[in-house]
Amino acid sequence: MASPDVRTPCLSSAVEYFGGSFKIRIEEEETVESVEFFEDPSSPACNLPNIPNPPPAPGKTSSKATNRRQLSNSDCDPKEIKDTWDKLFKEGYGADVHIITEDGSFIPAHYALLSVASPVLGNFLQQSKVRYGIRCIKTLGVPRDAVSAFIRFLYSACYEEGDMKKFVLHLLVLSHAYSVPSLKRVCINHLEQGWLNLENVIDVLQLARNCDAPRLTLFCIRMIVRNFKNISSTEGWKVMRQANPVLEQELLEFVVEADSRKQDRLKKIEEKKVYLQLHEAMEALVHICRDGCRTIGPRDKVLKASQAACSFPACKGLETLVRHFSSCKIRVPGGCVHCKRIWQLLELHSRSCDEPDCCKVPLCRHFKVKMLQQTKKDAAKWKVLVSKVNAAKNAVSLFSSRRAVF
Repeated sequence: MASPDVRTPCLSSAVEYFGGSFKIRIEEEETVESVEFFEDPSSPACNLPNIPNPPPAPGKTSSKATNRRQLSNSDCDPKEIKDTWDKLFKEGYGADVHIITEDGSFIPAHYALLSVASPVLGNFLQQSKVRYGIRCIKTLGVPRDAVSAFIRFLYSACYEEGDMKKFVLHLLVLSHAYSVPSLKRVCINHLEQGWLNLENVIDVLQLARNCDAPRLTLFCIRMIVRNFKNISSTEGWKVMRQANPVLEQELLEFVVEADSRKQDRLKKIEEKKVYLQLHEAMEALVHICRDGCRTIGPRDKVLKASQAACSFPACKGLETLVRHFSSCKIRVPGGCVHCKRIWQLLELHSRSCDEPDCCKVPLCRHFKVKMLQQTKKDAAKWKVLVSKVNAAKNAVSLFSSRRAVF
């Protein structure tokens, strides 16, 4: 539409008169761009009393640096920006895209924004046909409210907590299919933070595998392994067993492997207890042979049955074992079960002792000599046993030192 011509002869003469009365010059002073008007004294306009004086030139306070500083310090509320984009989505002003949903209705949107927010969705829109200036695409297999929540997130990164909880699996699929990593992270985070349960873990696991979410997959597998008995009786497991037997076999292997690791862990814990008991028994043996404990000890010590309780927990049991060993009629090593234990304890101490010449434990030097006559196989077995007992000893010492620090 052509604009009306407002250049009348009267206005034209006035403009020409104004141009002849003033000279316009643009000067740059530091960073200030100002326009100064210099009056021509030879012009007849100087004699006209009705022409007002020009305004003063702007001062240095209006420099670009000051303006830039003012802009940088201005308040910018992200919530207001999000609300603006959210309002644009809800009102659909100037929409040029219709997203047709499962129930046949459509959601208005904007081609430029969807193309920027999701390149995959932008490609689909670019290939779609344009009718009456509107592009149409279909999203079948997903509820309308889930599609609406997805498109809203593309606009403002906003969502209702109820919609997210209700359609989190649909939104996870949409975010993966249309390459929206920010929404994908939100869905995975909500599922990991407590939305996984025994009823939906199988469905979430299958979606996580298909949607390239390895961390969420690991979360699901751990929950299934911990609660296999309850999960294997759910409806989701039954459907998965029929539709995806390969996945069922993988999960069963995970459960068996986890159970095997648990048994091995318990076995190692029991072994460490035995090694720790052997270490405590050797400490008690040295204590009894060197210092004496209540009614048992070396001959050069005065023993009192009424003395305070011993700080070595193995002393009481070891005292009984030593008394039996001293009075047992079966002198053959290995003939008596109780005597065999004390013989093994004495040999274990000898292999761990670094001062056999001054050691007061009986038969310490005897076993040192015996070690030279043993086969390599027996020597290797004792070496492994000594190393494990020392490892248990070091672990206890480290734990005690840490407790003392804290």
